[in-house]
Amino acid sequence: MSARAASLRLWQQRLFSTPAQTAITLAIAVCVVWLLTPFTRWALVNATWSGETRADCVPGGACWVFIRARFGQFMYGFYPVAERWRPNLFGLVSLAAIAPLFVLTGRARLRLGIAALLVLPPLGVWLIGGGYGLAAVETRAWGGLMLTLFIAIYAGLIAVPLGILLALGRQSRLPLIRTLSVVFIEFWRGVPIIAVIFLASLLLPLVMPAGVGVDRLARAVIGLGLVIAAYMAEAVRGGLQALPKGQAEAASALGLGYWQTTGLITLPQALRISLPAMTNEFIALVKNTTLVLVVSILDLLGIAQSSLADPAWVGMNIEAYLFAGTIYWLICFALSRWSRSLEAGGPKGH
Repeated sequence: MSARAASLRLWQQRLFSTPAQTAITLAIAVCVVWLLTPFTRWALVNATWSGETRADCVPGGACWVFIRARFGQFMYGFYPVAERWRPNLFGLVSLAAIAPLFVLTGRARLRLGIAALLVLPPLGVWLIGGGYGLAAVETRAWGGLMLTLFIAIYAGLIAVPLGILLALGRQSRLPLIRTLSVVFIEFWRGVPIIAVIFLASLLLPLVMPAGVGVDRLARAVIGLGLVIAAYMAEAVRGGLQALPKGQAEAASALGLGYWQTTGLITLPQALRISLPAMTNEFIALVKNTTLVLVVSILDLLGIAQSSLADPAWVGMNIEAYLFAGTIYWLICFALSRWSRSLEAGGPKGH
């Protein structure tokens, strides 16, 4: 039996194996068609795709002219048009550095991953923010999808290593370290994220030394990173607890110390087990970037809302939120599929 025939037979068994299942499948199909037909007619068939102003839009269909006219702001916010090559270049460099990770295995992938973590973050800050030969662009001009990805990535760079350390600290045999880790995790898990971002924007400058300022974007990134680190810690702790205790005992019997056992045996396995939960937390982080709007940082959703305030485009709510929601969904779906590919191909890296 060919693969195609086997696939068709599998779907037939899942959807039409019994009369009752056939009736349910057909009823669901009718409901889906009934719901999608008017939406398809509005979004595609009767939609207006070309034009410059709202006057070019045809009633009864989506006005995608609005997205076309505001596309630059959706992607970059108010970042200077002449400097947009800088985030574009950083994106291309990041893709070129990360793409080989899907092909390489073993130590080569590990070395490339470490090199990317060491080089890409400061490179991104330099290219997008400027300085050292590049014109400085203040963070208040950043926005759109560029800012959403920046916040998610850099908050993740704080959350993942800090979460791992907190998970190890919560498992520590030293009472002080264990207590401090538990207090940190439970505190940040119990505080609403929107309150953390708001308080970070207000309180962080007060605890800094005199004359030292903290950019409001940095405050939001730090606040998000601390909260997500607490959730990451619980995800990693679940992976650590799922490992048989015999592995650590065997490593101790072989003469390996705590850090050798953790770095070479327990932590890699725990991270593999925790990967779905950690991916889920990172997806939550991507969606929680929308909360930075409370401190007047215009990410993708913030730009969508600010665009609707333009009198020339009042009433384009559905188009704006549908476009922004589709981008968020694509990012989260890509992260989910990437996580599943790592789970499926994980053993090849050893």
